Amino acid sequence: MGLLDDRVAIITGASKGIGRVMSQRFAAEGAKVVCAARTAALVEETASSIAKGGGQAIAVVADVATEDGARRVVERALDAFGAIHILVNNAGDGGPTLPVQDYPLEDWYYTINSCLTSSYLCTRFAVPAMIQAGGGAIINISSVAGRRGLPYRVGYCAAKAGQVGMVYGLALELARYDIRVNAIAPGAVEGERIDRVIAGQAAIRGVPVEEMRRAFVERAPLRRMATPEDIAALAVFLASDLARNVSGQCIAVSAGETGV
Repeated sequence: MGLLDDRVAIITGASKGIGRVMSQRFAAEGAKVVCAARTAALVEETASSIAKGGGQAIAVVADVATEDGARRVVERALDAFGAIHILVNNAGDGGPTLPVQDYPLEDWYYTINSCLTSSYLCTRFAVPAMIQAGGGAIINISSVAGRRGLPYRVGYCAAKAGQVGMVYGLALELARYDIRVNAIAPGAVEGERIDRVIAGQAAIRGVPVEEMRRAFVERAPLRRMATPEDIAALAVFLASDLARNVSGQCIAVSAGETGV
């Protein structure tokens, strides 16, 4: 018996990193997983890896920052599995590392849309099916950067803060339907994305990359980075009945860095 048996879960940004690991973990807990991302080869490989492990998954190639893309993911989920119980809004690009006076408007829009508008659109289209299913769970993958900030990443910080604001409002709005809404705020998470962030911060501050990496680790009280598996474990909990009375929360997974 898995914690998510007989549930249908949409996970966006499922092609790599946290999204890929969450997709695999959800499937291992019994969920039927709809893996959504823009890069066909990568998202199809995620779904294939689940099938090889005995789970159920489909890949949907879509840009969920667009209405057509978000709607298509929801429609494919319903066509394949007949219901939607869980939505994990994980898709999003980090945007550039630049001083605000040099931060292009097109990059601002792109970052806000990829992280925040995608969460809104997927939620908008998934909620009617979740109401029909009798309830469910929505999880926004935010960031501690949306709570305590990160220099030279104004678009990313704004988008991630917006995801948390969505949670607070939607948790109240959707409670009548027994739909729980929460956010996870990762700190530094091992993988390619944090490597790019550290390199960007090092370059703009004029310090060696390894010095910047040490700074990222040392500001966490536990003196380590989180892993994608840590994020997936909390996401499974929040999606399951173990968290039936947890809603309207933003929980940091950050080796003790609270972000407040």
